[in-house]
Amino acid sequence: MTLNLPSQQRQPAVLVLEDGRAFRGSSYGAVGETVGEAVFSTGMTGYQETLTDPSYHRQVVVMTAPHIGNTGVNTEDPESQRFWVAGFVVREPAIRSSSWRATDELEAELRAQDIVGVCEIDTRALTRHLRERGAMRVGLFSGPAAQRPLDDLVQVVREAPQMAGAALAAEVTTDEPYVVPAEGERRFTVAAIDLGIKAMTPQRMTQRGIEVNVLPSTATIEDVLAVGDGGPDGVFFSNGPGDPATADPEVALLREVLDRRIPFFGICFGNQLLGRALGFGTYKLKYGHRGINQPVMDRATGKVEVTAHNHGFAVDAPLDTEADTPYGRVRVSHVCLNDDVVEGLECLDLPAYSVQYHPEAAAGPHDAAYLFDRFVDLMQHQQSDKQKQEAGA
Repeated sequence: MTLNLPSQQRQPAVLVLEDGRAFRGSSYGAVGETVGEAVFSTGMTGYQETLTDPSYHRQVVVMTAPHIGNTGVNTEDPESQRFWVAGFVVREPAIRSSSWRATDELEAELRAQDIVGVCEIDTRALTRHLRERGAMRVGLFSGPAAQRPLDDLVQVVREAPQMAGAALAAEVTTDEPYVVPAEGERRFTVAAIDLGIKAMTPQRMTQRGIEVNVLPSTATIEDVLAVGDGGPDGVFFSNGPGDPATADPEVALLREVLDRRIPFFGICFGNQLLGRALGFGTYKLKYGHRGINQPVMDRATGKVEVTAHNHGFAVDAPLDTEADTPYGRVRVSHVCLNDDVVEGLECLDLPAYSVQYHPEAAAGPHDAAYLFDRFVDLMQHQQSDKQKQEAGA
């Protein structure tokens, strides 16, 4: 196999933050310019999953691991059909990949998908700056664009749209519904609302005998109820980009689901929307959680899970008491041990729960895979109750 080796002829590049700080380095991937929200990911592996995660739409990802590209890219690991990041920043790109699974070099794929990147900058200093000042808009400029006056580049960055207030689910969702068949015998049928769904999520469900009907973010309750024979056994809301405060139609749909007591499971953006549906607020984190090494405690068991995250917003719910909501009692089921951010919600009077992190975690870790089993248990319990009611009638 002949891989497409990247050219070592790099052009000058500069990374410019909206507060005026700049880092000069070299071009990486496509040459040109791009803007987005600067965020950092602490994952040591899984850069291909990061690049193809729709939740990173309109974000420039800074990798804190110093050496990126070691394993190239392949056709098995993408979480979607394309790279979604607005830009990519690394310290030292690999000269060539070293993996039997590689089908091409990372930089060659970045160029093929027109992703502008910057390398050979101090990503440690950049990450510290973002931690102290918070996530902010950023621009990557390489080639001729990097030669423009710095003041002009700062102005370009400051004119870019903010992530707060951004409604982005419609930009990443599927155009048409599709079905992912269950592996082996079909036990349940689920309607999954695609707000930026990752490919591994339906796979985790199909492994458990679930037929997954993926619907666009614009789906109505009629679309949901048309899934399966007599409606779906469960409803799932996926991860996705943007500000949950803008997702009023999706929240309205979720309330229709809760009103009908259909078992519900949400991940990431889905967790934030469950929070809103229950009456809680959401807020933007200073710099967010991104990476595959985030410690979260399951408060029911006291077990600490190492988990994968990608979120810049969180739910504002009380940590130490059960909250009374229009849908009954709700408790915070999981919490981040780094900063006490809400990482999960559980309805005590309805069959609904959600987590803020990513239990599908294709690149690992897999500590939280049991959450898909919990969804199965919830649907099984609901089916049993329904059968008992029908037998009693």
